[in-house]
Amino acid sequence: MREGAQFTQADKHARYEVLHTDCPARDVVDHVTSRWGVWVLISLRSNNLRFYELRECIQGISEKMLAQTLRALVQDGLVWRQVEPTTPPQVTYGLTEFGQDVSEPLTDLLGRITQRLSPGSTQ
Repeated sequence: MREGAQFTQADKHARYEVLHTDCPARDVVDHVTSRWGVWVLISLRSNNLRFYELRECIQGISEKMLAQTLRALVQDGLVWRQVEPTTPPQVTYGLTEFGQDVSEPLTDLLGRITQRLSPGSTQ
């Protein structure tokens, strides 16, 4: 997995060439729209969750894929990670402000799709 792009305040006004393969914004889009990235972001929209809570919430994801997805989203600055020094360590994940901004349209998209697919709706 390629390293993510940590966006900072200084990057806000930078111009990214998103169609170029070496664009850092493209890496973030790849992570967000990966098979599991969308579901992690949507799952964290309303609550901070521990690793196993996330795994239970997102049916079908393996521990390995959840760990890889979370690692990329943390590196991109979309998700924060907090480790509590207990035995065993408890790790909690939540959305950063950037993650909230990015996940909002994903939630809207999911709402539109489920509304369109709901029983009784015309397709």
